[in-house]
Amino acid sequence: MTRQAQHRRLDAPTLVWLALLACAIGIYAFGLGGQYNPSIGDELVYTHIARLTAASNHWLPLVSELDHMRNTKPPLLFWQAMVAGDWGRHWSMTALRTPSLVYTLLVAAALAWTMHQITRNLRTACLTACIYLAFFCTFRLGRTFLTSAPETFWLSLPMFWLLRQHLRQPVTATTQQLGWLTHAGFGLALGLGLAYKSFALIAPAAATLWCAQLLSAPPPNWRAAVQITLKVGLSAALALGIFALWFVLDPDPGAVWQEFVVGENAGKMSSGLGYWQVALRGGGASMWVQLLAYVQNAGLLAPVVPGLAWIGLRTWLKSGARLSPPLLIMLVWLGVWLIVFTLPSQRSARYVVPAMPALAMLLALYWERIARGWFLISLLLCAIFIGVLGRVSWAAHAIGIGSGIELGATLFAALAGFLLVIGGFARPAWTRTCTVAACLAVYACFNLATAPLNGSAGQYEAGVAAQLHEARIAVPSNFNGQFERFQFLLPGNRFLPYDAEDPTASGTPAGELKRLLAAHDAVVWLQSDPAELHPPCAPACTVLGSRWEVKGRHRSGEINPANLWQPQTWLFRREWLVTNGWPSAGAAPRQ
Repeated sequence: MTRQAQHRRLDAPTLVWLALLACAIGIYAFGLGGQYNPSIGDELVYTHIARLTAASNHWLPLVSELDHMRNTKPPLLFWQAMVAGDWGRHWSMTALRTPSLVYTLLVAAALAWTMHQITRNLRTACLTACIYLAFFCTFRLGRTFLTSAPETFWLSLPMFWLLRQHLRQPVTATTQQLGWLTHAGFGLALGLGLAYKSFALIAPAAATLWCAQLLSAPPPNWRAAVQITLKVGLSAALALGIFALWFVLDPDPGAVWQEFVVGENAGKMSSGLGYWQVALRGGGASMWVQLLAYVQNAGLLAPVVPGLAWIGLRTWLKSGARLSPPLLIMLVWLGVWLIVFTLPSQRSARYVVPAMPALAMLLALYWERIARGWFLISLLLCAIFIGVLGRVSWAAHAIGIGSGIELGATLFAALAGFLLVIGGFARPAWTRTCTVAACLAVYACFNLATAPLNGSAGQYEAGVAAQLHEARIAVPSNFNGQFERFQFLLPGNRFLPYDAEDPTASGTPAGELKRLLAAHDAVVWLQSDPAELHPPCAPACTVLGSRWEVKGRHRSGEINPANLWQPQTWLFRREWLVTNGWPSAGAAPRQ
């Protein structure tokens, strides 16, 4: 390829992919602080620990009011939140989540740059970044206050650097170029990744780095193998040394050992049912399910992943040719992470998220060779989700959630998504581009459908929050740390959780609410029946405010074919803030 061809002017397809990438970034940034962004429940546990640690005015030890949930993650994650939230002075989910979004976009930028170096094609570079941002695991875990985004960035840096070296230098010189100083840099990057998540990640990270160098080099001799082993050993030792600083800096290293090393990590290697029983017949925790981790993480692009695997298998069976070093590095990256995380008794697709950049690059390289039928299945999935989200938004508006403008924005995004699906089916040349665009349209519909719940419909009035300053409020919580969400809804109060799944502990809902009111300044009460217009204590109690809440967990039979098209009957419910009397401004809370 000539230099002129490599640097040709931007054509229409390239501009389309640049526009899609800009849209993806906007979708990720929109509604960053939303209450109902896709996430996992532990996000609020981490938020709780970060807030209390910041309130202590010390970096360490970590502070928590939750039993056995204090040293759940290394301190770097919580320090990031403490700095982003200005030590509690600007405490918002947007501030806490912004670093994760920055890390995710940095990974996307690294993918685009690496693929541009490989293909010398800006369109493929933008495609790779868009594919990565279209993965559901990236949308779910890459913009929330968790560990996936920062750990993915830091643990991926050595792999991106290794790819860069193979693209810059002849293969025969690559091993020599990666000297001791470079591996010391790898150790620093890996150490920062461990300091966000766990020392246990050194196993897949170091094994991937070792295998990638060994297999992508010329036919190695024993001296080269020993050199690579020693250099990767240096990287691993430095990384573990950085992680070990936690024990040095924490005033209670014994608690760190018991709660994190023994409780959080060693416990995942054992099972009461027996290791092999869980591994081979353990349902969602089995090895067989773990083998589908990359498919699961891809989300709406899941059907395209088997298409990639089929292309790779067919190519290898036909030619049997030796793979190029970049391709080999990507395959090693995927394979080692998957193998390592089939070994613990506790398995999850989330554990291989740091290898998803490799999958994005492989998909981009073989994008045009993957059969069109795989993309059509993805388009069908997108159409289903777009339809569901459009219906949810319509039903929410029908019960008074959101304005007509907000409903119109969601329906406009849904219409655009349907047009992309139709275009992908109608024009084979558009299918692949429309697939990624339709995935992003689903995320845009989700953001827009939940946007009203981040406004007045899902918030208490500012005057109510000010009136209840430093009050003791009973709040519903049926999962670890869920009560922490009220720190953003009614800040400045003390929240005492109660079991929202058993509202009849005192015989009747009214009796339970009466018991809670007797022991607290106020109670946040979730209605059990969507048709209820008042809390069960009315008119004896005073309603200070109400808001709409999305029910995240449903009992068996709550959702059925008869009510599936009526989400307002099972998805939304009222949340009431009630008290026995309106507390006077500045009144001291009961002790």
